[in-house]
Amino acid sequence: MEQTKVYDCLILGGGIAGLQAAIQLGRYSAHQVLVIDAGFGRSTLCQQYHNLLGFPEGISGQELRNRGRRQAESYGVEFVLDTVTGAEKREGRFQVVTLSGTGYTGKTVLLATGVLDRFPDVPGMVPTLGLSVYVCPDCDGYEIQDRKTVLMGAGRTGAEMALLLAERTRDLTYINHERSDVAPELLHLMAEREIRYEEGEIVEVQHTEGFIRSVMLKDGRSFAAERGFIAFGGNEVHSRLAAQLGVPISGNRHVETDPRTKQTSVPGVWAAGDLGVHAEQVSVAMGEGSIAAIWIHKALSPCYNQLNGGDVEDDS
Repeated sequence: MEQTKVYDCLILGGGIAGLQAAIQLGRYSAHQVLVIDAGFGRSTLCQQYHNLLGFPEGISGQELRNRGRRQAESYGVEFVLDTVTGAEKREGRFQVVTLSGTGYTGKTVLLATGVLDRFPDVPGMVPTLGLSVYVCPDCDGYEIQDRKTVLMGAGRTGAEMALLLAERTRDLTYINHERSDVAPELLHLMAEREIRYEEGEIVEVQHTEGFIRSVMLKDGRSFAAERGFIAFGGNEVHSRLAAQLGVPISGNRHVETDPRTKQTSVPGVWAAGDLGVHAEQVSVAMGEGSIAAIWIHKALSPCYNQLNGGDVEDDS
């Protein structure tokens, strides 16, 4: 079903970057903005963020999203719970279609489709994420300081993560869940740093109210833990819609943008958050969402375009 309304901006993805952009655009009180969100993503899995300004006690990704949506809605931003399956530019407008078969039209597009971490579907894994099992050493390396830690991962990706985490704790075990190859030099470096290396299929993450207690393997072995990390590699970068719109995709499947404006090489298309080539942190996603929204506003503003000859890059 095709909608006749033309939005000033379609924000594809209602995670942290998309929500921050929606709030910024909504506060201009001049644009009709629609956020199309599948309702699930990396931030919905994180039980607690502890590295954000203003939340020393921590806040869950879902609660942050809930607050962000309410805040954006207070400025008139519209939301649709659906999954965008296709996008194209037609007759100077951007057309998207969703899983439900509904089409939407926008003058500009912000891609905030993000990344989803790859990890095995084992009992106990999801309830611990962000609470006692982490994915980002920059965000949460602090949480494992001097604690008994089990890194659950695969191959080289896990080995490299283990070497980074060894800066935080001397009680570290790396379980290569997939038994994938680890280069001899990495094995040597792990041995030098006294990182315990094991191979075996993980069948359960045992926990108490989200706090990891042990990791069970299929062969019956159990490894006690106070904290955990995951590093399986092969994370899913949601760049398919970007490719459909003609946006170049980098070698690691992320989208490159102008560092100043967050606009892609395709006029009218911006990208923010973990989809982009940057440090994958919530605070960074927020900043990128705001930057993108500011420049989208400029592109949409008749006054700004008149003053700058239609060139959003002319601002000093």
